[in-house]
Amino acid sequence: MDDFIRGEIDAEIIEDDDSSIYLSIADMMSSLLMFFALLFITTLLQLAQKDAPKRVVIGNVVGQMKSNNINVKVNPETGDVSIQESILFAKGSTELKPEGKAFLRRFIPVYSGVIFSKPEFDKEISRVIIEGHTSSDGDDKTNLQLSLLRSASVYNYIFYDMNFRTKAPLSQKILAAGRGEIESDKKRDNPGDRKVVFRFQFRSDELKKDILKTSL
Repeated sequence: MDDFIRGEIDAEIIEDDDSSIYLSIADMMSSLLMFFALLFITTLLQLAQKDAPKRVVIGNVVGQMKSNNINVKVNPETGDVSIQESILFAKGSTELKPEGKAFLRRFIPVYSGVIFSKPEFDKEISRVIIEGHTSSDGDDKTNLQLSLLRSASVYNYIFYDMNFRTKAPLSQKILAAGRGEIESDKKRDNPGDRKVVFRFQFRSDELKKDILKTSL
């Protein structure tokens, strides 16, 4: 009888021990979930803070283009400014049209003026890239060369034929590049793909990548 009672007591102790273990594991899992949730929220807040200067810059670019009646397409997410081929070049040409030069004389002082209007804007924009783009019409090599020569033509006109207040600091940030037909519609020859894009590289985007790396 004593052995039977002792066996029941031992079984209860084992069950209690098992319950304690399960509770400990559940508590630990809850704590881990809470930790990762807080880490995720903290990361989101850090990303939002880093994104704020970028949004202000883009908003100012959009506002200045509108207030100066400069007809360009500004991507509200990236700040990319797209200028259609018909404004700057004849089809297949790398030489700026007279009206293209006139457009740049209006556009560049305003665009560059935004970049250097505030120290925080200057700091936020690490690089400006002039990108030439083509449609998918023609072969890859020819399109890549055409896009590069067009971006070089824009660059050369800005820095060898124009004078504006922020020319010197802009020259320290800007590069010319050709993208060819990489971002074009491969199914058809879309005239909208033939363009020159002024693209920002934001310092906050680089910092966001670092934050994401460290949080993983």
